[in-house]
Amino acid sequence: MSIIPEYTPVTLRSLLDSPLSVLGAALVNVASSEDVADVKAFVSANFGLVDFYARISKSVTVDETINLLDAGIEAVVTSAEDALIAAGVPGSRIIVSSLSSGTLSSVRGVSVDEGAAASANLTEKQSLLVTLSAPKLELVAALPAAAIVIVPAESLSTELETADGKLSVAQVISSKLVSDRSDGLFSTLVVDVHGTALGLVYSSAESIANAIATTSGVYQSRKRGLWFKGATSGAVQKLLKVSVDCDGDCLKFTVAQSGAGFCHKETASCFGEDSGVSALEKTLLSRKESAPEGSYTKRLFTDEKLLRAKIMEEAEELTTASSKSEIAWEFADLLYFALTKAVQNGVSWADIEKQLDSKSKKITRRKGDAKAKWLGSSSDGAKPEEKKVESKADPKPKTGENGRIGLTRYTVSDVSSQDLDDLLRRPAQKNANILNLVTPIVDAVRLRGDTALLEFTAKYEKATLKSPVIKAPFPAELMQVDEKTKAALDMSIENVRKFHAGQLEKEPLVVETQPGVVCSRFARPIETVGLYIPGGTAILPSTALMLGVPAQVAGCKNIILASPPRADGTLTPEVVYVAHKVGASMILLAGGAQAVAAMAYGTESVPKVNKILGPGNQFVTAAKMLVQNDTSALVSIDMPAGPSEVLVVADKYANPAFVASDLLSQAEHGVDSQVILITIDLNDDELQKIEDELHDQAMRLPRVDIVRGAIEHSRTFRVKTAEDAIALSNKYAPEHLILQLEDAAKYVDLVQHAGSVFVGAWSPESCGDYSSGTNHTLPTYGYATVYSGVNTGSFMKHLTSQELTPKGLEIIGPAVVKLADVEGLDAHGNAVRIRLAHLANSKTDEVLATV
Repeated sequence: MSIIPEYTPVTLRSLLDSPLSVLGAALVNVASSEDVADVKAFVSANFGLVDFYARISKSVTVDETINLLDAGIEAVVTSAEDALIAAGVPGSRIIVSSLSSGTLSSVRGVSVDEGAAASANLTEKQSLLVTLSAPKLELVAALPAAAIVIVPAESLSTELETADGKLSVAQVISSKLVSDRSDGLFSTLVVDVHGTALGLVYSSAESIANAIATTSGVYQSRKRGLWFKGATSGAVQKLLKVSVDCDGDCLKFTVAQSGAGFCHKETASCFGEDSGVSALEKTLLSRKESAPEGSYTKRLFTDEKLLRAKIMEEAEELTTASSKSEIAWEFADLLYFALTKAVQNGVSWADIEKQLDSKSKKITRRKGDAKAKWLGSSSDGAKPEEKKVESKADPKPKTGENGRIGLTRYTVSDVSSQDLDDLLRRPAQKNANILNLVTPIVDAVRLRGDTALLEFTAKYEKATLKSPVIKAPFPAELMQVDEKTKAALDMSIENVRKFHAGQLEKEPLVVETQPGVVCSRFARPIETVGLYIPGGTAILPSTALMLGVPAQVAGCKNIILASPPRADGTLTPEVVYVAHKVGASMILLAGGAQAVAAMAYGTESVPKVNKILGPGNQFVTAAKMLVQNDTSALVSIDMPAGPSEVLVVADKYANPAFVASDLLSQAEHGVDSQVILITIDLNDDELQKIEDELHDQAMRLPRVDIVRGAIEHSRTFRVKTAEDAIALSNKYAPEHLILQLEDAAKYVDLVQHAGSVFVGAWSPESCGDYSSGTNHTLPTYGYATVYSGVNTGSFMKHLTSQELTPKGLEIIGPAVVKLADVEGLDAHGNAVRIRLAHLANSKTDEVLATV
């Protein structure tokens, strides 16, 4: 006998803090299509907490039901079993709601009320879900031992004795348990989160009730009464799940064990030490903390490049292994280094098992093709779809050959229009996969607020925080900046302030469209804005000032910065200093999708914002797009974004060192950045000078490995004229466009699509990034064709007004009435007719008065 609490989509959220979660299952009623999204989001965010079941109404479609099953619903109670089976849903995921179902023999089981339970004719492998009309123990006693009892969650009690008409969970469980002991105690197997047996103990109805109510390991000692595990030793247990075996003669407690272990001998288990993956995980956790500096193990945890290389090396060796022993050996090696990666990033084996379990619940199948770069269609590893285009490249070595760092050259006149489009296309962003990763994070923060926010910060930033925010005024010790840096920041802030203050609309726009019809347009600041400041591979106080200064200039009342903290829980002092200078009211110590979600929906500590601005990686961008499209968030964003990019146009008069330095200034942002060089009528020797500078300068950079990655998907295009070059640039629509041309200013008028233009040899892109005054938060990934960079207007909204005199209404009123009649909107027309009639009557009265 097992028991499943029943919820609605609204009450389901109470499961997170309820001891009923240890029952290991929950059933939710999905009454309409509107419920599907909420239930799917909750199940995805909390998969593994319990086994979720869903009772599906007839108004919910087959596709929506499959979406729920994909999200992790264990099984659905439905009357649409035939349609689901026809759609490919296995019978093991279906519980029918009628004993007369024609597919009864091929499904998991049937759901009935207690009156129909006796007539159910099911096999031993099938489930019988019985929904009680009233929470009474005598009704439970009359049910078959293998029945699963469904009871509204609010009708269940974790107390042993109940006097309020509720049903005691402990009594339900113990009423169907069988004991072969004279003292009536129940054998209880205790296991950890991996299912590994820790020990054998005993339980009673009283200990079961205490264990569930406290969600901890509580058992019945054969000699000393109730046994609260770890009360004296500190080796306490968090109770995760209580279940009963198929014969009803043994309980199983799944626990998270703390302290030295389960056994009094301070071992993990009474059956000896861990083995397999669990043992390896503990070893790696220990080595992460204690490995000597400079040792191979320590390097694996601190040198990302080394660990990546080992994972790739072992994966390759596994693919070439053939014998049974060789495959086992190579698989173990790969698992070792892959688990090192997990431990390094705070990911537990239980987290990985949860993902494996989640994948096993999927009904919808992926296409199953491998990524093109792994399809082994050529010995050089080039992507098949690129081979046709790469054959058009000029015969020069690509990045990485003989250690050279250089762009692949293309002569535009030798490339077809279609191939040119392919070459100008940015590296693909895996939006669908990223959205699948981001959505559960956003949903978790939306549903659980600060708790989820702190968990994600600990997981991804390795920072354990008591509060996710720092409120202004910010402590002086958090913004200790040396005088030279402070002077540089102050100058940059002032220049950006001057330029953005010049963009303010000081007076409303007023236009009289007809005599007596005055229309106006005026600006108002957005009240609360959230500014995302990336962390990761670079420290970016410049982004803080580029977003904070125009927000301050626009007059935003509440400016909130969000930036991922360092492992010690602090931010770089330069960012805090800028936050102080721009009048920020708060800094959110979080990054990634979780920071975006916190600002979009608000949490206990983070106020909801009206608009989110700022660059970020693909996860941040996906989260921004996701919350913008959620009407419950009611939040806007600045623009879509991709990796940073630059396009440099250079002629014979350009300095090769300048050109190379501008290309590298963007390539060092990240391996997904892209740099494009367009040369105008340069011969091979002139182009070679630029490439030599590019390689020489790159090799002296501390971020040379990042540069190599960026250069891999970057290009050089050779054209004949400046007009051809600008036309090609407009086709690409770069974030940054640098014109290293003789008399460069005369070509600016030809530029149609670019985030920001840097004119002439003495205008490096770096100046725009920091101190010239223009904003460096710019559209990327081709969005410069339709978006502007961040500006003062980004922090404002425009209102319009109109004021009509009686004369003005007489002039345009007939046109309004006619158009309202055409559209069949009588009330619109009447609002004008009534006023025109009033004016006509007033004029008649005036005439009569004069007579």
